Order: sequence, then structure tokens, then C-alpha cells
Amino acid sequence: MIYHNEKALFIKIAERLCDDILSGCYTEGALVPSVRELAAEYEVNINTALRAFELLQRDNILLSQRGIGMSVAKGARKRILSARRKEFLQHELPDFMRRMELLGLTLDDIAREWRAQDGMEKVS
Repeated sequence: MIYHNEKALFIKIAERLCDDILSGCYTEGALVPSVRELAAEYEVNINTALRAFELLQRDNILLSQRGIGMSVAKGARKRILSARRKEFLQHELPDFMRRMELLGLTLDDIAREWRAQDGMEKVS
């Protein structure tokens, strides 16, 4: 379930569904939109939406319930978090730390900026 920057459309759709699971939009056991609904929502071919579902089934994120539809598998949120944390720590964090070093930024600088931006967003 490790996805990279240059992603196929079906992978982007699968990741969006994973985002929705992480955010609590879809909880364990909840039904997700059908292949047709997903294809219409993202304005893609049904086969593209189907490939996203197949990927998520393979990764044990979604389960097919005959006659009912696709639902979020037990433990899916945990699996998504684990995979994404691993991806972040192995691929994104090293690049981020290198850029910080090149720019002469410290973790305190980053934390201070993050708090300032977070504060601005809450004011809006």
C-alpha cells in the first residue's frame, strides 16, 4: 500500500478513500460508495473506480459483501496509518530534513511557523 508521487488515477482514488477512512468519514464496517457512484463522483471510467476498489481489497482495506456492496474492513484504519507512517518516515522525512538543513532551519523554527500558521487558520 505504498504509493508514490507519479500515481495512476485509480491509486489517487484509492488514497482518497483511505483519507476518508482516516478522517472518520467511513468507519469500520461502513459501506463506501459503489463503483458506479465513485466513478460518477470522480468523473472517471467505471473500470478506473473498479481498479481502486480491487487495490483496496487486496490490501485488506475494503471487503466485498455480496449483494450489499463494499465496506471498510476490520482494522483498515490501523493498516492505513501503519503504511502511511512507514512511507513518511522512510521517504518523506529524510527529504524534509535535508531541505531543512540546506535552508538552515531548526525543528524549533518549523514548530514556531506551524503554530503561527495553525493560529492563523483558526482565526479565519
